[in-house]
Amino acid sequence: MTDAAKDHPPVAIESVPRRHLPRLTDENTFFWQAGRTGRLHFTRCDACEFYVHPPLPICPRCKSRQVAPRAVSGKATVVSYTINHQVWERGLEAPYLIAIVEIAEQLCLRLTTNLVNCAPEEARIGMAVRVLFDHREDVWLPLFEPDVDPTST
Repeated sequence: MTDAAKDHPPVAIESVPRRHLPRLTDENTFFWQAGRTGRLHFTRCDACEFYVHPPLPICPRCKSRQVAPRAVSGKATVVSYTINHQVWERGLEAPYLIAIVEIAEQLCLRLTTNLVNCAPEEARIGMAVRVLFDHREDVWLPLFEPDVDPTST
């Protein structure tokens, strides 16, 4: 993988279910638009270095207001998943994978997302995954795919 490819993960197109986009607020816009740089961001406390998600204006651990968006590696581990077989909306192709991933930088920093570029029967708890983004309007949705080289940065 080239350095440029590492800095700007590919965008998933075909395997992403159609979805409603999030409402952007002052607190969450950085999260939904960070994908434009190819990096996943979470709020991090400058005082105790604790990552917070969903974004909050105050650290729940030490109560500091010194919180700001920080980039993470985009590496994660699948801690739970389900295969959705129900067609909830026209255009939402089933089956698709919904996963909870734990971000590598912090124990229990988790994100509910879609697992893409992975056949449902290949999904596993404990599987190494990496972020990629689906750009829709002014939102970059963080999705995850199997990480074929989990030792790369």
